[in-house]
Amino acid sequence: MPTNLFDHALANPSSRFDEPTHLPRLLNAIAGTGKWISSEINRADLRDILGSAGSTNVTDDEQQKLDLMADKAMADALASTGLVCAMASEENPDLIEVSDIELHGPYAVAFDPVDGSSNIDVAAPIGTIFGIYRRVRGGGPGDASDLLQPGSAIIAAGYVLYGSSTICAYSVGDGVHYFTLDPTVGEWTLTRESVKSHGDSLVYSVNEGNSKAWHDADVRWVEYLKSNGYSGRYIGALVADFHRNLQKGGIYAYPGDRKSPSGKLRLLFEAAPLAFIAEQAGGAATDGTQRILDIRPDALHQRTPLYIGNSDQVETLRSFKS
Repeated sequence: MPTNLFDHALANPSSRFDEPTHLPRLLNAIAGTGKWISSEINRADLRDILGSAGSTNVTDDEQQKLDLMADKAMADALASTGLVCAMASEENPDLIEVSDIELHGPYAVAFDPVDGSSNIDVAAPIGTIFGIYRRVRGGGPGDASDLLQPGSAIIAAGYVLYGSSTICAYSVGDGVHYFTLDPTVGEWTLTRESVKSHGDSLVYSVNEGNSKAWHDADVRWVEYLKSNGYSGRYIGALVADFHRNLQKGGIYAYPGDRKSPSGKLRLLFEAAPLAFIAEQAGGAATDGTQRILDIRPDALHQRTPLYIGNSDQVETLRSFKS
């Protein structure tokens, strides 16, 4: 059984891709950028990449220096594969333009290059999230329609977690596979294959500092959790909280509230790819009323409430929203 990321993807070809080498090449671009991001994080203070870049993205989030560096590195790596027709990221208001490279490939990629980037200043975990789609029309350069698809159209998704170790997780609809970066050789080594089930720990992950603005249903739900033995665990980076709950059990929530009715997370760049991963591991994801993967975005930066984790815990949440 192949133990490195590229060979694993090559040895398990997916009918979702035109050629057996396409998925390995795309994963190689994404995970290769993940190696670079991991190295930059480890040397962040030495490289003077801590702190704000002095700008905001399209949804007014303050951009960190690493956000902009990682965004360009990821776009360049994906474009160099020749397999993408369109790319979009949380850090760009429109489709990403890549100079001197024609984007005519059969796939479109959405990504959040650095999720939770403010955590880098305090050496806390952060991550990268990605979703890959098949283009919806013929050849030539892609457009927004190639990305504005429901999450159920994702053909591969995953994330990279930068923490005490660097982990890349991906799925093409056959379970979730984990690879850990061995920095001594620069190789992604298979550590868990076909992850299919969550643990059963009673953990909820939500920023209770926002609770004064919550809707009544969310207040009642969290009160119910506390009265039934749940413990709060919140890292403040979606990938990190999601990964912990995927391993041990629990539910992550970022509700819509009276200040932000649509929530803060982006459907295309964060919620849909992780919902795909969650379902492949036996979990579930909802905006409170409907399955995340059923929502078709109307805009690249559309926001959504998100409740994601163990299926039974997501179903309990839904009972408070009905």
